[in-house]
Amino acid sequence: MNQPATTRYGAFGDVLAARNRVLRNTFWLLALSMLPTVLGAWIGVQMNFSFLAGSPMLGFIAFLAIAFGFFYGIEKTKNSSVGVLLLLGFTFFMGLMLSRLIGQVLSFSNGANLVMTAFGGTALVFATMASIATTSKRDFSGLGSWLFAGVIVILLAALANIFLQMPALQIVISVVAVAIFSAYILFDVQRVVNGGETNYITATLAIYLDLYNVFANLLALLGIFGGEHD
Repeated sequence: MNQPATTRYGAFGDVLAARNRVLRNTFWLLALSMLPTVLGAWIGVQMNFSFLAGSPMLGFIAFLAIAFGFFYGIEKTKNSSVGVLLLLGFTFFMGLMLSRLIGQVLSFSNGANLVMTAFGGTALVFATMASIATTSKRDFSGLGSWLFAGVIVILLAALANIFLQMPALQIVISVVAVAIFSAYILFDVQRVVNGGETNYITATLAIYLDLYNVFANLLALLGIFGGEHD
């Protein structure tokens, strides 16, 4: 007579264990993905890497093409070790893309401090949002459509600013991006916790992009407002 209840509770325990395993693997792979990102950024700074700097529009289009190529490949191989390798390759590429901003910030006399401040701020945002996502009983899934719309607006504004070159617009874009991608951390981590995302490679990619954008835009803002010249 107790068998159905026992089976039910056992199945529930299996579901929880599976979700915890996905979350644990996601965090481990996320930590690992920082290594090629740092390596890519370091190589980029040393080589003064510039991705089609002479043609920002062409560079923007090429970046999106390469990024979406990685996304496609990762999605197709997300159930194998090839997916992990593609993800790490993508994070190396993103490190290279970040190197120009880091190089600009490091040109300030307090550049190293600004980079560490941006890193610390990003870590704080992640810890806060991940804690809320894993402990809160509130469902944040409704944020998804709003956040996606916000990302589209940011992309369009960034595209427009390639031509407009308005510092004020760049500040607004960075502030909004920090807010949106901070909320995306909450959304993406809770998807794993609630079982909405069951593949740790896909989950890692989503959260990595959130962290990357928070860090890059924080660093841009710190460079604008806190950069000191000798």
